[in-house]
Amino acid sequence: MTKRVTVSTSDRSAFVDITDHAVRLIAESGVREGSCLIYSPHTTCGVTINENADPDVKVDLLTGLDSIAPWENRYRHAEGNSAAHIKAGLMGFSTEIPVADGRLLLGTWQSIYLCEFDGPRRRTVVLQVREF
Repeated sequence: MTKRVTVSTSDRSAFVDITDHAVRLIAESGVREGSCLIYSPHTTCGVTINENADPDVKVDLLTGLDSIAPWENRYRHAEGNSAAHIKAGLMGFSTEIPVADGRLLLGTWQSIYLCEFDGPRRRTVVLQVREF
């Protein structure tokens, strides 16, 4: 079962929790054992799994990524968003999570995040549940 969802971002860089979208799709699909793929079809927006308990973790991740790929640099890409391309590439464009007993096997403190690096925008996220 595949579903596309739209996620609106409000900042140039942000981590948006999209875990609930995956949880709902698994419930709708009826899959008990399998996996859930989450994919971003954008070149300046990634997907990752990270801590959901302390909001400072997201701030620290964004700060760290800014130090690796600052907005101001001698980039050649004409659109002026090379930093966003680098950050999205570092985070990756998809993740896959096991499903057991109809539930995502995320760790206690984990959530799934859409990683916006060229916002604000409306983004599409593709979710796919596979049964084993």
